[in-house]
Amino acid sequence: MEDSAEKTNQIVVLLIGPPGSGKSTFCDTVMRSSLRPWSRDIINNGKAGTKAQCLKMATSSLKEGKSVFIDRCNLDREQRSEFVKLGGPGIEVHAVVLELPAQVCISRSVKRTGHEGNLQGGRAAAVVNRMLQSKELPKVNEGFSRVMFCYNDADVENAVNTYSKLGPMDTLPSGCFGEKKSDTKSQPGIMKFFKKVNALPGSSSSNEGTNAMRKANEKTENFRLGSADIVHTLAFPSVSTADFQFDLEKASDIIVEKAEEFLPKVGTARLVLVDLSHGSKILSLVKAKASQKNIDSERFFTFVGDITKLRSEGGLHCNVIANATNWRLKPGGGGVNAAIFKAAGPDLETATRVRANTLLPGKAVVVPLPSTCPLLNAEGITHVIHVLGPNMNPNRPDNLSNDYTKGCKTLREAYTSLFEGFLSVVQDQSKFPKRSNQTAVSDSGEHIKEDSERNKKYKGSQDKAVTNNMESGSLEDTRDSGKKMSKEWSTWALALHTIAMHPERHENVVLEFSDNIVVINDQYPKARKHVLVLARQESLDGLEDVRKENLQLLQEMHNVGLKWVDRFQNEDASLIFRLGYHSVPSMRQLHLHVISQDFDSDSLKNKKHWNSFTSSFFRDSVDVLEEVKSQGKANVASEDLLKGELRCNRCRSAHPNIPKLKSHVRSCRSQFPEHVLQNSRLVARPETKL
Repeated sequence: MEDSAEKTNQIVVLLIGPPGSGKSTFCDTVMRSSLRPWSRDIINNGKAGTKAQCLKMATSSLKEGKSVFIDRCNLDREQRSEFVKLGGPGIEVHAVVLELPAQVCISRSVKRTGHEGNLQGGRAAAVVNRMLQSKELPKVNEGFSRVMFCYNDADVENAVNTYSKLGPMDTLPSGCFGEKKSDTKSQPGIMKFFKKVNALPGSSSSNEGTNAMRKANEKTENFRLGSADIVHTLAFPSVSTADFQFDLEKASDIIVEKAEEFLPKVGTARLVLVDLSHGSKILSLVKAKASQKNIDSERFFTFVGDITKLRSEGGLHCNVIANATNWRLKPGGGGVNAAIFKAAGPDLETATRVRANTLLPGKAVVVPLPSTCPLLNAEGITHVIHVLGPNMNPNRPDNLSNDYTKGCKTLREAYTSLFEGFLSVVQDQSKFPKRSNQTAVSDSGEHIKEDSERNKKYKGSQDKAVTNNMESGSLEDTRDSGKKMSKEWSTWALALHTIAMHPERHENVVLEFSDNIVVINDQYPKARKHVLVLARQESLDGLEDVRKENLQLLQEMHNVGLKWVDRFQNEDASLIFRLGYHSVPSMRQLHLHVISQDFDSDSLKNKKHWNSFTSSFFRDSVDVLEEVKSQGKANVASEDLLKGELRCNRCRSAHPNIPKLKSHVRSCRSQFPEHVLQNSRLVARPETKL
């Protein structure tokens, strides 16, 4: 029987997730449609048993030649350890992690009836919440040969299809697949979240917590914590009512008036008025007046919390926050302005200076946060909007001396400027959906321009204002002396490094990642298909840093690149690719270019772009692998090659400018140069003429 088990490539699959994540449904669906013989760790006519009983049933099923689903929560390593030991010769152990939003799991559990463990209703919500607080996601080194993560229904469907199609002799690739490495705070205590959202200051929390839970369950998509699909949300403080002493009744009227005016303009986006105090009068006034006007409380509501820690401490994800600033746009003072500048660090002041030096009352300025900003990395905030309101405090500059006619006019202008700034962010970011072919980061050194025709930007990885200055710093080539090149990386050039180190924070551009690599589209692709495979290892800034100990990583990058080539060629078999590195990168972090050889792209504009991919400045991946294996490092070419003539990548004919070169390349059908044809430097389908 053991020989039979080895021949059938048995699998033990641990399903990992809280109650309501869909583990049993997953098992049932696969077992109904799979040709492979499966068993579940159930006893007593379908009832769940103790751990010991489940282990006994699983062991028995494996001896019968079946594969086994372990349908338990398995939320920590200790719970999983005994089941992992079921693996052995001919028996692989897999983990499928159902990491669905907390609200989804709670909603499903609450609605259950007749559950054998009475895990239903309000008790289920508390249990799921407690489990999520102490969960420990699985790692391959626990003994798994494969770990697969599912974050939404589409991921689950894909996993179900993967296991349903497995025949008795089939196997799956080993490794970790789909992990976003979410911070444990990405799904905070759900009860804490429900108690805070829309809570009336000073009121009883029990009924409101229940109502908030009901609404959140009905509107799950709008509260998907830690998700890139979360709706655009502006969190803003009450402008001018603190230090500037503006009348609260008048201010609350204006806030509600402007929110009502702008909500129809911002699609599904949300406006959230924030204050630190549970006894805040402005929150009470605004909430009551918004209710009287029947404004959608899911899209305009109040929130008690620190505006710089809304996600980490309150579970509320806001991609934009407003700062009630001073006219100098400087840190200091007290209240919100001091808190935001402190939380954002010096990056915010630097980015603000690029946009404006001063601000007039009634105006606002939108500041994109650079990738290094702590507010972006810790809270997911992509923009801060500075806004200045009218001053009624005689001890502050520009006091209006109780002129509320002018004061109300200025405050209306301030909220109009604030909401229009938020609207511009919503419209801007909505143009570039997740994983579009044009959304990523470029290492081409191209100037990022703020015009409506070419505003292809990566959300949160670059400061659009700062990147108008695209000087990459000094490059000191001391190769002949045996010293390592030194490079001063400017702000925009750090974007790839940021993504490589924290891919889970950049879901809008990451196509794939694992423990060692990240794959993204090039933001300014130089061909019809152009992706980058980034190394996730620190201290590997470029090709010159590579040594023999990095050989396995280089091979993995190459293999991943080939996988993407195969995917692209399945869509268009005529595409021809090269995989390689720039000798001297313009962006920090070792990255492999996977680029089709048509060079059909509006982003290819100058001699540097062309020669960086068609001269020996471009080091083919296969050559780099051989060099590192044989001599312990890769050869790199001089940047002088970028100044060479514009020559066709096929026939090598010279051309005076890029437009004429592109026109020629589109029609050239000559054979590629001999050296490019050798050593598998070109990757093409067999039927394609090279």
